[in-house]
Amino acid sequence: MHLIELRDICKTYHMGEIDVPVLKGISLTVDQGELVALMGASGSGKTTLMNLLGCLDHSTSGQYLLEGEDVSGLTADARALLRNRKIGFVFQTFNLLPRTSALENVIMPLAYTVEEVSDHEGRQRATELLQQVGLGDRLHHDPAQLSGGQQQRVAIARALINRPQILFADEPTGNLDSHTSKEVLEMFQRVNKEKGITIILVTHDAAVAQHAKRVIRISDGLIENDASVPDPAGVAGTPPTAAAGATGGGAG
Repeated sequence: MHLIELRDICKTYHMGEIDVPVLKGISLTVDQGELVALMGASGSGKTTLMNLLGCLDHSTSGQYLLEGEDVSGLTADARALLRNRKIGFVFQTFNLLPRTSALENVIMPLAYTVEEVSDHEGRQRATELLQQVGLGDRLHHDPAQLSGGQQQRVAIARALINRPQILFADEPTGNLDSHTSKEVLEMFQRVNKEKGITIILVTHDAAVAQHAKRVIRISDGLIENDASVPDPAGVAGTPPTAAAGATGGGAG
């Protein structure tokens, strides 16, 4: 059974009396543990497709199976519950609470989970995640005290706190310099390799897409190409040290 299966997915937005078709019949599958880049230019439909896959929106027609369950017709509340249990997001703009420590930013999603997590366990889980992304010595720094690269590391740790099966990263290096971008992309590779989390990178940048094991190109609401990457860029090696996290800054 595929983790994700889309069958002839269409999405049309209604703007007054005008219908604007954005997705025009998307069919694809993604298996557990894949590292996939969803690539396309602005206006191609890739963000709309990510929103559907991430249960932030629903399709106009077609079928979306997640672990064999048809989620196409779920209510907004049911989709929110599903996201909380199975899905994490990392965005270009980090979306960290400004006057809140790195540790508290990572803990925050636990307040909305159906899983019973004690305060002690939540702090321990968040601390371990921040250590894994190289920020063990930045637990009590707020975002203004962190570089762009460090803020994105906090955002990645926050996305992992609920132990999702799928992680969506929407232009995750868009506000970072090239060196820090490479570090962040290699971190996604490590998370994929070591935790077995399915990761979908949404990007317009071919250099970012080359860090994935598979690239799905979308154009004008249709899949243009779907191919494996024989030799992904980056090295999924040892975790970064706290020092690397401290120097790997990128300004937005």
